[in-house]
Amino acid sequence: MNTLITLVQFFAALGLLVTLHELGHFLAARAFGIKVEKFYLFFDAFGVKLFKFKKGDTEYGIGWLPLGGYVKIAGMVDESLDKEQLKTEPEPWEFRSKPAWQRLIVMIGGVVVNVILGILIISGLTFSQGETFVPTDAINERGGIYVSPEAQKWGLQTGDKIIALNGEKVENLMGSFMSPEFLTNDKKEVTLVRNDETLSVSLPQDIENSFSMTSELPIIAPRYQFDVKRVVGGSPADKAGVLDGDAFVFIDSQEFGSFFEFKEILTEKAGQTAEFILRSEDGSERKTYITISEAGTLGFQPNIKGFEGAEKKISYSAGKSLVMGTQKSYELIAANAKGLGKVVSGKVNAKNSLAGPIGIAQMYGPTWDWINFWTLTATISLALALMNILPIPALDGGHVMFLLYEMITRRPVNERVLYIGQVIGMVVLLSLFVFIFWVDISRALGF
Repeated sequence: MNTLITLVQFFAALGLLVTLHELGHFLAARAFGIKVEKFYLFFDAFGVKLFKFKKGDTEYGIGWLPLGGYVKIAGMVDESLDKEQLKTEPEPWEFRSKPAWQRLIVMIGGVVVNVILGILIISGLTFSQGETFVPTDAINERGGIYVSPEAQKWGLQTGDKIIALNGEKVENLMGSFMSPEFLTNDKKEVTLVRNDETLSVSLPQDIENSFSMTSELPIIAPRYQFDVKRVVGGSPADKAGVLDGDAFVFIDSQEFGSFFEFKEILTEKAGQTAEFILRSEDGSERKTYITISEAGTLGFQPNIKGFEGAEKKISYSAGKSLVMGTQKSYELIAANAKGLGKVVSGKVNAKNSLAGPIGIAQMYGPTWDWINFWTLTATISLALALMNILPIPALDGGHVMFLLYEMITRRPVNERVLYIGQVIGMVVLLSLFVFIFWVDISRALGF
Protein backbone atom coordinates (compact mmCIF):
# COMPACT_ATOMS: atom_id res chain seq x y z
CA MET A 1 0.00 0.00 0.00
CA ASN A 2 2.85 2.39 0.86
CA THR A 3 4.47 1.76 -2.52
CA LEU A 4 1.15 2.41 -4.27
CA ILE A 5 0.74 5.77 -2.50
CA THR A 6 4.29 6.74 -3.49
CA LEU A 7 3.66 5.83 -7.14
CA VAL A 8 0.28 7.59 -7.28
CA GLN A 9 1.81 10.80 -5.94
CA PHE A 10 4.73 10.60 -8.35
CA PHE A 11 2.63 9.98 -11.47
CA ALA A 12 0.04 12.56 -10.44
CA ALA A 13 2.76 15.22 -10.10
CA LEU A 14 4.59 14.11 -13.26
CA GLY A 15 1.39 14.06 -15.28
CA LEU A 16 0.43 17.54 -14.08
CA LEU A 17 3.87 19.04 -14.76
CA VAL A 18 4.36 17.49 -18.18
CA THR A 19 0.81 18.26 -19.37
CA LEU A 20 1.02 21.92 -18.33
CA HIS A 21 4.50 22.30 -19.81
CA GLU A 22 3.37 20.99 -23.18
CA LEU A 23 0.16 23.02 -22.90
CA GLY A 24 2.35 26.13 -22.77
CA HIS A 25 3.84 25.25 -26.17
CA PHE A 26 0.45 24.18 -27.53
CA LEU A 27 -1.43 27.36 -26.58
CA ALA A 28 1.36 29.63 -27.86
CA ALA A 29 1.47 27.77 -31.18
CA ARG A 30 -2.29 27.89 -31.64
CA ALA A 31 -2.34 31.59 -30.72
CA PHE A 32 -0.12 32.27 -33.75
CA GLY A 33 -2.09 29.98 -36.06
CA ILE A 34 0.48 27.17 -36.05
CA LYS A 35 -0.81 23.63 -36.57
CA VAL A 36 -0.08 21.18 -33.76
CA GLU A 37 -0.17 17.58 -35.03
CA LYS A 38 0.28 15.72 -31.72
CA PHE A 39 -0.07 16.40 -27.99
CA TYR A 40 1.24 13.53 -25.86
CA LEU A 41 1.66 12.93 -22.14
CA PHE A 42 4.64 10.56 -21.92
CA PHE A 43 6.43 9.30 -25.01
CA ASP A 44 4.81 6.88 -27.48
CA ALA A 45 8.21 5.33 -28.30
CA PHE A 46 8.14 2.82 -31.18
CA GLY A 47 4.57 3.92 -31.87
CA VAL A 48 3.14 2.29 -28.72
CA LYS A 49 0.24 4.32 -27.33
CA LEU A 50 -1.84 3.62 -24.22
CA PHE A 51 -4.62 5.95 -25.29
CA LYS A 52 -5.35 8.36 -28.14
CA PHE A 53 -8.08 10.36 -29.84
CA LYS A 54 -8.16 13.05 -32.49
CA LYS A 55 -9.87 16.40 -32.31
CA GLY A 56 -9.49 18.85 -35.14
CA ASP A 57 -5.97 18.68 -36.57
CA THR A 58 -4.41 17.38 -33.35
CA GLU A 59 -3.96 13.82 -32.07
CA TYR A 60 -4.07 13.68 -28.26
CA GLY A 61 -2.76 10.68 -26.36
CA ILE A 62 -0.78 9.04 -23.58
CA GLY A 63 2.42 7.15 -24.33
CA TRP A 64 3.92 4.29 -22.35
CA LEU A 65 7.35 5.80 -21.54
CA PRO A 66 7.04 8.22 -18.56
CA LEU A 67 10.11 10.33 -19.31
CA GLY A 68 8.26 13.47 -20.32
CA GLY A 69 5.89 14.40 -23.11
CA TYR A 70 5.79 16.36 -26.35
CA VAL A 71 3.81 18.37 -28.84
CA LYS A 72 4.58 17.83 -32.52
CA ILE A 73 4.44 21.23 -34.18
CA ALA A 74 4.09 21.34 -37.95
CA GLY A 75 7.13 22.61 -39.83
CA MET A 76 9.60 22.20 -37.00
CA VAL A 77 12.57 19.88 -36.50
CA ASP A 78 11.82 18.28 -33.14
CA GLU A 79 12.19 14.95 -31.31
CA SER A 80 10.52 13.11 -34.23
CA LEU A 81 13.43 14.11 -36.52
CA ASP A 82 10.87 14.37 -39.34
CA LYS A 83 12.71 15.97 -42.30
CA GLU A 84 10.12 15.15 -44.95
CA GLN A 85 7.94 18.10 -43.99
CA LEU A 86 10.86 20.44 -44.66
CA LYS A 87 11.23 19.39 -48.33
CA THR A 88 8.14 21.34 -49.40
CA GLU A 89 7.53 25.07 -49.46
CA PRO A 90 6.53 26.47 -46.04
CA GLU A 91 2.79 26.61 -45.44
CA PRO A 92 1.24 29.60 -43.63
CA TRP A 93 0.24 27.35 -40.69
CA GLU A 94 3.74 25.93 -40.20
CA PHE A 95 6.20 26.88 -37.47
CA ARG A 96 8.97 27.70 -39.98
CA SER A 97 6.80 30.28 -41.79
CA LYS A 98 6.29 32.44 -38.70
CA PRO A 99 8.46 35.41 -37.60
CA ALA A 100 11.33 34.55 -35.27
CA TRP A 101 9.77 36.39 -32.31
CA GLN A 102 6.61 34.28 -32.58
CA ARG A 103 8.62 31.07 -32.78
CA LEU A 104 10.60 32.21 -29.73
CA ILE A 105 7.40 32.66 -27.71
CA VAL A 106 6.24 29.20 -28.75
CA MET A 107 9.52 27.66 -27.60
CA ILE A 108 9.59 29.35 -24.18
CA GLY A 109 5.88 28.71 -23.59
CA GLY A 110 6.49 25.50 -21.63
CA VAL A 111 9.17 27.00 -19.41
CA VAL A 112 7.01 30.05 -18.69
CA VAL A 113 4.13 27.80 -17.61
CA ASN A 114 6.44 25.78 -15.33
CA VAL A 115 7.67 28.98 -13.66
CA ILE A 116 4.15 30.38 -13.29
CA LEU A 117 2.95 27.06 -11.85
CA GLY A 118 5.78 27.02 -9.30
CA ILE A 119 5.02 30.61 -8.27
CA LEU A 120 1.27 29.96 -7.97
CA ILE A 121 1.70 26.80 -5.89
CA ILE A 122 4.19 28.42 -3.51
CA SER A 123 2.03 31.56 -3.30
CA GLY A 124 -1.03 29.42 -2.61
CA LEU A 125 0.77 27.54 0.15
CA THR A 126 1.93 30.83 1.65
CA PHE A 127 -1.63 32.22 1.54
CA SER A 128 -3.28 29.08 2.96
CA GLN A 129 -0.63 28.09 5.50
CA GLY A 130 0.80 31.49 6.41
CA GLU A 131 4.33 31.77 7.73
CA THR A 132 5.44 30.29 11.01
CA PHE A 133 8.31 31.97 12.83
CA VAL A 134 10.22 31.52 16.05
CA PRO A 135 9.93 34.62 18.29
CA THR A 136 13.15 36.39 19.22
CA ASP A 137 12.67 35.67 22.93
CA ALA A 138 12.37 31.93 22.23
CA ILE A 139 15.55 31.98 20.11
CA ASN A 140 17.45 33.68 22.92
CA GLU A 141 16.06 31.33 25.56
CA ARG A 142 17.15 28.26 23.58
CA GLY A 143 20.76 28.94 22.73
CA GLY A 144 20.75 32.11 20.67
CA ILE A 145 21.44 32.16 16.93
CA TYR A 146 23.49 30.05 14.56
CA VAL A 147 25.90 32.24 12.58
CA SER A 148 27.41 31.13 9.25
CA PRO A 149 31.15 31.46 8.54
CA GLU A 150 30.34 34.42 6.27
CA ALA A 151 28.40 36.30 8.96
CA GLN A 152 31.12 35.57 11.52
CA LYS A 153 33.34 37.93 9.51
CA TRP A 154 30.95 40.74 10.46
CA GLY A 155 31.55 40.19 14.16
CA LEU A 156 28.61 37.92 14.95
CA GLN A 157 29.10 34.56 16.69
CA THR A 158 27.05 31.40 17.08
CA GLY A 159 25.32 31.60 20.46
CA ASP A 160 24.79 35.38 20.31
CA LYS A 161 21.43 36.54 21.65
CA ILE A 162 20.22 39.45 19.53
CA ILE A 163 17.98 41.85 21.47
CA ALA A 164 17.63 44.78 19.02
CA LEU A 165 18.23 45.91 15.44
CA ASN A 166 19.11 49.58 15.00
CA GLY A 167 18.03 50.14 18.58
CA GLU A 168 14.57 48.61 18.19
CA LYS A 169 13.42 45.34 19.74
CA VAL A 170 11.95 42.94 17.16
CA GLU A 171 9.58 40.03 17.73
CA ASN A 172 10.40 38.21 14.48
CA LEU A 173 14.19 38.33 14.41
CA MET A 174 14.66 36.33 11.22
CA GLY A 175 12.01 38.26 9.32
CA SER A 176 13.32 41.63 10.48
CA PHE A 177 17.00 40.79 9.89
CA MET A 178 16.30 39.56 6.34
CA SER A 179 13.94 42.43 5.47
CA PRO A 180 14.91 44.94 2.74
CA GLU A 181 14.27 47.72 5.27
CA PHE A 182 17.16 46.50 7.43
CA LEU A 183 19.46 45.21 4.68
CA THR A 184 19.33 48.42 2.64
CA ASN A 185 19.65 50.74 5.63
CA ASP A 186 22.98 52.57 5.80
CA LYS A 187 22.96 51.85 9.52
CA LYS A 188 22.95 48.18 10.52
CA GLU A 189 23.49 48.15 14.27
CA VAL A 190 22.94 44.84 16.09
CA THR A 191 22.60 44.86 19.88
CA LEU A 192 23.29 41.46 21.40
CA VAL A 193 24.21 39.60 24.55
CA ARG A 194 27.34 37.43 24.49
CA ASN A 195 28.62 35.68 27.61
CA ASP A 196 26.30 37.85 29.75
CA GLU A 197 27.81 41.01 28.23
CA THR A 198 25.76 43.42 26.13
CA LEU A 199 27.55 44.40 22.91
CA SER A 200 26.82 46.53 19.86
CA VAL A 201 28.03 45.25 16.46
CA SER A 202 27.97 47.44 13.35
CA LEU A 203 27.50 45.31 10.23
CA PRO A 204 29.07 46.26 6.85
CA GLN A 205 26.82 48.32 4.60
CA ASP A 206 27.09 45.81 1.72
CA ILE A 207 26.09 42.66 3.62
CA GLU A 208 23.28 42.01 1.14
CA ASN A 209 26.02 40.88 -1.28
CA SER A 210 26.56 37.89 1.02
CA PHE A 211 23.00 36.68 0.48
CA SER A 212 23.82 35.11 -2.87
CA MET A 213 23.45 31.37 -3.38
CA THR A 214 27.11 30.72 -2.51
CA SER A 215 26.36 28.56 0.49
CA GLU A 216 23.70 26.10 1.53
CA LEU A 217 24.01 27.42 5.09
CA PRO A 218 21.79 30.31 6.20
CA ILE A 219 23.44 33.59 7.16
CA ILE A 220 21.85 33.36 10.60
CA ALA A 221 19.18 31.01 11.99
CA PRO A 222 17.67 29.73 15.22
CA ARG A 223 19.67 26.85 16.69
CA TYR A 224 17.28 24.10 15.65
CA GLN A 225 17.74 20.60 17.04
CA PHE A 226 17.08 17.52 14.92
CA ASP A 227 17.01 13.78 14.56
CA VAL A 228 16.65 11.45 11.57
CA LYS A 229 13.15 11.49 10.08
CA ARG A 230 13.83 9.22 7.10
CA VAL A 231 16.99 7.63 5.69
CA VAL A 232 17.35 7.62 1.91
CA GLY A 233 17.84 4.10 0.55
CA GLY A 234 21.38 3.44 -0.71
CA SER A 235 22.76 6.65 0.82
CA PRO A 236 25.94 6.82 2.95
CA ALA A 237 23.74 6.97 6.05
CA ASP A 238 21.80 3.88 4.95
CA LYS A 239 24.99 1.93 4.23
CA ALA A 240 26.31 2.80 7.70
CA GLY A 241 23.17 1.52 9.41
CA VAL A 242 21.63 4.84 10.43
CA LEU A 243 17.96 4.29 11.33
CA ASP A 244 14.87 6.49 11.31
CA GLY A 245 14.62 8.15 14.73
CA ASP A 246 18.37 8.14 15.41
CA ALA A 247 20.04 11.30 16.71
CA PHE A 248 23.63 12.35 15.98
CA VAL A 249 25.69 13.11 19.08
CA PHE A 250 29.32 13.55 17.92
CA ILE A 251 31.31 13.78 14.68
CA ASP A 252 34.95 12.74 15.26
CA SER A 253 34.44 13.56 18.96
CA GLN A 254 33.28 17.05 17.97
CA GLU A 255 30.05 18.42 19.48
CA PHE A 256 27.57 20.63 17.65
CA GLY A 257 24.80 22.73 19.09
CA SER A 258 22.30 22.76 16.25
CA PHE A 259 21.35 21.36 12.87
CA PHE A 260 23.25 24.01 10.90
CA GLU A 261 26.38 23.56 13.00
CA PHE A 262 26.10 19.87 12.12
CA LYS A 263 25.81 20.75 8.40
CA GLU A 264 28.79 23.08 8.66
CA ILE A 265 30.95 20.26 10.00
CA LEU A 266 29.74 17.94 7.22
CA THR A 267 30.66 20.57 4.64
CA GLU A 268 34.15 20.87 6.10
CA LYS A 269 34.58 17.09 6.03
CA ALA A 270 32.99 16.51 2.59
CA GLY A 271 34.43 13.41 0.92
CA GLN A 272 35.99 12.12 4.16
CA THR A 273 35.11 9.16 6.36
CA ALA A 274 34.24 10.29 9.89
CA GLU A 275 33.38 8.63 13.17
CA PHE A 276 29.81 9.28 14.30
CA ILE A 277 28.19 8.61 17.65
CA LEU A 278 24.46 7.93 17.29
CA ARG A 279 21.76 7.81 19.94
CA SER A 280 18.85 5.43 19.27
CA GLU A 281 15.26 6.14 20.22
CA ASP A 282 15.70 3.90 23.29
CA GLY A 283 18.55 6.12 24.53
CA SER A 284 21.42 3.72 23.79
CA GLU A 285 24.46 5.01 21.93
CA ARG A 286 26.59 3.35 19.26
CA LYS A 287 29.55 4.17 17.04
CA THR A 288 29.62 3.99 13.25
CA TYR A 289 31.78 5.28 10.40
CA ILE A 290 30.21 7.14 7.48
CA THR A 291 31.80 8.44 4.29
CA ILE A 292 30.38 11.93 3.80
CA SER A 293 29.45 12.71 0.19
CA GLU A 294 31.34 15.31 -1.85
CA ALA A 295 28.27 17.53 -1.44
CA GLY A 296 28.64 17.37 2.35
CA THR A 297 25.56 15.20 2.91
CA LEU A 298 24.79 11.83 4.48
CA GLY A 299 21.48 11.06 2.81
CA PHE A 300 18.67 11.52 5.30
CA GLN A 301 15.69 13.78 5.82
CA PRO A 302 15.97 15.63 9.15
CA ASN A 303 13.19 16.03 11.65
CA ILE A 304 13.72 19.66 12.69
CA LYS A 305 12.63 20.45 16.23
CA GLY A 306 13.55 22.36 19.39
CA PHE A 307 10.96 25.14 19.34
CA GLU A 308 7.74 23.17 19.75
CA GLY A 309 5.03 25.32 21.32
CA ALA A 310 7.04 28.53 20.94
CA GLU A 311 6.34 29.25 17.26
CA LYS A 312 3.93 31.92 16.08
CA LYS A 313 2.07 32.19 12.80
CA ILE A 314 1.57 35.13 10.43
CA SER A 315 -1.18 35.16 7.81
CA TYR A 316 -0.67 37.03 4.54
CA SER A 317 -2.97 38.64 2.01
CA ALA A 318 -3.22 37.20 -1.50
CA GLY A 319 -1.07 40.03 -2.87
CA LYS A 320 1.66 39.64 -0.27
CA SER A 321 1.58 35.86 -0.74
CA LEU A 322 2.14 36.31 -4.47
CA VAL A 323 5.14 38.58 -3.85
CA MET A 324 6.61 36.10 -1.39
CA GLY A 325 5.88 33.15 -3.71
CA THR A 326 7.72 34.90 -6.55
CA GLN A 327 10.72 35.62 -4.33
CA LYS A 328 10.88 32.05 -3.01
CA SER A 329 10.58 30.68 -6.56
CA TYR A 330 13.52 32.80 -7.69
CA GLU A 331 15.57 31.54 -4.74
CA LEU A 332 14.75 27.92 -5.63
CA ILE A 333 15.76 28.41 -9.28
CA ALA A 334 19.00 30.09 -8.17
CA ALA A 335 19.72 27.21 -5.77
CA ASN A 336 19.15 24.64 -8.54
CA ALA A 337 21.37 26.60 -10.92
CA LYS A 338 24.10 26.70 -8.32
CA GLY A 339 23.85 22.97 -7.69
CA LEU A 340 23.91 22.21 -11.41
CA GLY A 341 26.98 24.41 -11.82
CA LYS A 342 28.78 22.43 -9.13
CA VAL A 343 27.96 19.15 -10.87
CA VAL A 344 29.12 20.42 -14.29
CA SER A 345 32.34 21.88 -12.84
CA GLY A 346 33.08 18.62 -11.05
CA LYS A 347 32.99 20.19 -7.59
CA VAL A 348 30.19 17.82 -6.61
CA ASN A 349 29.84 14.16 -7.59
CA ALA A 350 26.85 13.85 -9.94
CA LYS A 351 25.99 10.47 -8.43
CA ASN A 352 25.38 12.13 -5.07
CA SER A 353 23.42 15.09 -6.43
CA LEU A 354 21.11 13.91 -9.22
CA ALA A 355 17.79 12.15 -8.85
CA GLY A 356 15.74 10.43 -11.53
CA PRO A 357 12.20 9.02 -11.44
CA ILE A 358 13.00 6.54 -8.66
CA GLY A 359 14.71 9.15 -6.50
CA ILE A 360 11.95 11.71 -7.04
CA ALA A 361 9.25 9.15 -6.25
CA GLN A 362 11.02 8.35 -2.97
CA MET A 363 10.90 12.06 -2.07
CA TYR A 364 7.10 11.98 -2.14
CA GLY A 365 7.18 9.18 0.41
CA PRO A 366 4.71 6.45 1.41
CA THR A 367 2.18 8.74 3.11
CA TRP A 368 -0.05 11.30 1.43
CA ASP A 369 0.86 14.71 2.79
CA TRP A 370 -0.73 17.50 0.71
CA ILE A 371 1.71 20.15 1.93
CA ASN A 372 4.70 17.95 1.05
CA PHE A 373 3.07 16.99 -2.28
CA TRP A 374 2.50 20.55 -3.45
CA THR A 375 5.80 21.85 -2.06
CA LEU A 376 7.77 19.15 -3.88
CA THR A 377 5.70 19.54 -7.06
CA ALA A 378 6.40 23.29 -7.11
CA THR A 379 10.11 22.66 -6.57
CA ILE A 380 10.24 20.13 -9.42
CA SER A 381 8.29 22.48 -11.71
CA LEU A 382 10.88 25.21 -11.19
CA ALA A 383 13.72 22.70 -11.65
CA LEU A 384 12.15 21.53 -14.93
CA ALA A 385 11.96 25.13 -16.11
CA LEU A 386 15.68 25.57 -15.45
CA MET A 387 16.63 22.28 -17.12
CA ASN A 388 14.49 22.93 -20.20
CA ILE A 389 15.94 26.37 -20.82
CA LEU A 390 19.53 25.10 -20.92
CA PRO A 391 21.07 25.78 -24.37
CA ILE A 392 21.18 22.11 -25.38
CA PRO A 393 19.71 21.08 -28.77
CA ALA A 394 16.58 18.93 -28.29
CA LEU A 395 15.66 21.00 -25.23
CA ASP A 396 13.61 24.19 -25.42
CA GLY A 397 16.76 26.14 -24.62
CA GLY A 398 18.49 24.73 -27.69
CA HIS A 399 15.73 26.00 -29.95
CA VAL A 400 15.83 29.35 -28.15
CA MET A 401 19.59 29.52 -28.74
CA PHE A 402 19.15 29.03 -32.50
CA LEU A 403 16.27 31.53 -32.64
CA LEU A 404 18.27 34.17 -30.80
CA TYR A 405 21.08 33.65 -33.30
CA GLU A 406 18.58 34.18 -36.12
CA MET A 407 17.16 37.33 -34.53
CA ILE A 408 20.63 38.81 -33.97
CA THR A 409 22.17 37.90 -37.36
CA ARG A 410 18.88 38.29 -39.27
CA ARG A 411 19.43 34.99 -41.06
CA PRO A 412 18.02 31.57 -40.14
CA VAL A 413 20.15 28.67 -39.02
CA ASN A 414 20.71 26.11 -41.80
CA GLU A 415 18.15 23.28 -41.61
CA ARG A 416 20.91 20.67 -41.76
CA VAL A 417 22.59 22.33 -38.76
CA LEU A 418 19.26 22.25 -36.91
CA TYR A 419 18.81 18.56 -37.72
CA ILE A 420 22.35 17.57 -36.68
CA GLY A 421 22.05 19.66 -33.53
CA GLN A 422 18.78 17.91 -32.70
CA VAL A 423 20.39 14.49 -33.17
CA ILE A 424 23.37 15.42 -30.98
CA GLY A 425 21.09 16.87 -28.34
CA MET A 426 18.95 13.73 -28.25
CA VAL A 427 22.03 11.53 -27.88
CA VAL A 428 23.20 13.70 -24.97
CA LEU A 429 19.77 13.59 -23.32
CA LEU A 430 19.37 9.83 -23.78
CA SER A 431 22.84 9.31 -22.30
CA LEU A 432 21.85 11.52 -19.37
CA PHE A 433 18.62 9.54 -18.88
CA VAL A 434 20.58 6.28 -18.82
CA PHE A 435 23.07 7.72 -16.33
CA ILE A 436 20.33 9.07 -14.05
CA PHE A 437 18.52 5.73 -14.10
CA TRP A 438 21.79 4.01 -13.22
CA VAL A 439 22.29 6.47 -10.34
CA ASP A 440 18.74 5.82 -9.10
CA ILE A 441 19.05 2.05 -9.30
CA SER A 442 22.55 1.85 -7.81
CA ARG A 443 21.54 4.15 -4.97
CA ALA A 444 18.41 2.11 -4.26
CA LEU A 445 20.44 -1.13 -4.25
CA GLY A 446 23.16 0.40 -2.09
CA PHE A 447 25.96 0.25 -4.67
